Amino acid sequence: MAGQSHYTPPMPEFDAPVKVLIVVAPYYKEIADDLVAGARAALEAAGATHETIEVPGALEVPTAIQIVRRTADFDGFVALGCVIRGETTHYDTVCNDSSRAITLMGLDGACIGNGILTVETEAQAVARAGEQNKGGGAAVAALHLIALSRKWASATKGIGFATGRDVK
Repeated sequence: MAGQSHYTPPMPEFDAPVKVLIVVAPYYKEIADDLVAGARAALEAAGATHETIEVPGALEVPTAIQIVRRTADFDGFVALGCVIRGETTHYDTVCNDSSRAITLMGLDGACIGNGILTVETEAQAVARAGEQNKGGGAAVAALHLIALSRKWASATKGIGFATGRDVK
């Protein structure tokens, strides 16, 4: 419902530095710029450091995140971009596949805030990138996931087979 308020958990606090990579597809440059500004402001308010890279489109955002996950040392990621429905089914492919790839990486342990807008009109995108600050929301989501992963970083469930030296 429009106008309904939403609960947001309190911002997590960190004992150790947090480093986040913002990956943005600036296909719609002004919208992307607003998303990035919101993400940067949220990360800086939490004391996190960040870097930003650009990729050609929303489909490349998850690939870039996966490449960086393998080769660099970031605690989390913010995925940003905008997909506006056009006249073909390409919209559905881009929305579904980028979201699915981000979700799969998240299930594999990546801390990703997904701020790729999927909208019907440019006016919806402008509202979400600007006044609704979806870029900032994606950054906050990444920070919450980083805090969660750090909270249980050393916890193990002992799943699997025990070798002779593991048995006590």
